[in-house]
Amino acid sequence: MSNGRRFSREPRAPQIRINHRIRVPEVRVVAEDGSNLGVLPTGDAIRRAQEAGLDLVEVNPKGTPPVCKILDFGKYKYEEKKKQRETKRKQTVVEIKEIKLRPKTDDHDMEVKVRAARKFAEAGNKVRFTVRFRGREITHPEVAQRQLSYLLKQMEDLCNIEQNPAMENRAMAAVVSPKPQVMQRVAQERAQREKDREKARAEGKSEPFNAVPEEEEEALHEPDDDDDDDDDDGDDGDDGEAAN
Repeated sequence: MSNGRRFSREPRAPQIRINHRIRVPEVRVVAEDGSNLGVLPTGDAIRRAQEAGLDLVEVNPKGTPPVCKILDFGKYKYEEKKKQRETKRKQTVVEIKEIKLRPKTDDHDMEVKVRAARKFAEAGNKVRFTVRFRGREITHPEVAQRQLSYLLKQMEDLCNIEQNPAMENRAMAAVVSPKPQVMQRVAQERAQREKDREKARAEGKSEPFNAVPEEEEEALHEPDDDDDDDDDDGDDGDDGEAAN
């Protein structure tokens, strides 16, 4: 039996060829100042880059001939990684946040769930409302239907209905997604935070991460999922449970 280690293989990004790794006989060269030097023998282009204390970097291998640029390769890699990080940070990622409730959830808890759901939506997230049934509760799906209809009504100024209330095994669920104007506002706020970060970096200050109001999880995680789920496991019979 082999005891060799197993490594997961991820697709490798295309390798950038520089200097003597560029094997084609000639290349089209762009100088460090952006001027076009035309087509040169690869060896001559490499020597020109080395004389400037720089590298010859292949920027368009599919060109005929390939296009190379004279530049600082270390700085080039740093700038490319920085661009990738910024692009990823600016992408709008829509998550699905779930709000759980029960047919017996009272009015006060319903309002708590509405507030949490609205905060999720205002942060640009979809919201899934799930009413879970236990025991004989499933024989009264109209209760869950009323609850979900109420919740959807409270979200209609922020969200569009993506999934109307529907049964899913022993639960009934509905999904809403933020309206375009909400997503536009979220994008604008994210762009402003990026400007604030860039300004802080330029001034040598710490980036204002603490100022980001995006998904303040503790505030959003009000008791919205298991506040009343575990007190009646196997409670198929005694619906009239004594109140304290």
